[in-house]
Amino acid sequence: MEKAVSREELWNFTAEWKRRDCRVALVPTMGNLHEGHLALLRHARERADRTVVSIFVNATQFGPGEDFAAYPRTLEADLQVLESNGCDLAFAPTEACVYPNGLAGAVRVMASPSLSSILEGRNRPGHFDGVVTVVSRLFNLVGPDLAVFGEKDFQQLLVIRHMTADLGYPLAIESVPTVREESGLARSSRNRYLDEDQRAAAGGISAALQQAVRMLAQGADPGQVERAGTQQLAQRGLEVDYFAVRRAADLAVPEPGDTPLRVLAAARCGRTRLIDNMAAD
Repeated sequence: MEKAVSREELWNFTAEWKRRDCRVALVPTMGNLHEGHLALLRHARERADRTVVSIFVNATQFGPGEDFAAYPRTLEADLQVLESNGCDLAFAPTEACVYPNGLAGAVRVMASPSLSSILEGRNRPGHFDGVVTVVSRLFNLVGPDLAVFGEKDFQQLLVIRHMTADLGYPLAIESVPTVREESGLARSSRNRYLDEDQRAAAGGISAALQQAVRMLAQGADPGQVERAGTQQLAQRGLEVDYFAVRRAADLAVPEPGDTPLRVLAAARCGRTRLIDNMAAD
């Protein structure tokens, strides 16, 4: 496995790959890699000749009071994991590489307001602007033929798909289903913040989502499903930001007969904020 820190190092590798007509896949991450990230890498390796995994904790997608400073940074361990799992190139840029004019002077990209102002966007103003700003920069730097994202961040996936199509990037956006722990808890770098009791409580998020999917299949009204899911999480001691049934294509409030649907949840377990979602037909 190769490693690049600067733009020039990255381009030395990608230019050679392009000369060989290699298909290149990008897996953007913020590091602290776990099995969910490795599922993305495996998908990328199946779909491309060369794989690039980026590791960069992006300041522009964290809001005031969020965990940017505390976010786990485990670069050396991540590099070992990537090498042992067949990654071709680890791109671990500095902030100056990604934002050469500094954060204050950086050109920003705005996410689609219709997608970025609801659910996660309502609870984390500016978050998705930060996401598309850094993802567009990674697309520009790497020049991939495809990029792979996890469905755990389903709203983010839709935001990135919209940005890619709207700005005309000549690449495919592919997704991988959420990877879960035995309890059903969606794998996340933030799970490491949870103690044993909190981890048990957080497993209730997936249980509530599964119940919601069953209720929808039985013909329950989305509003009823949302109220039941919110109550179920609250009974587990979780502070619920939202529990929502939305149209999967655009996260709009569903009209009767709309399919497929997506059930999305965000809740705080102690100081840790967790998100999850499940598909519903």
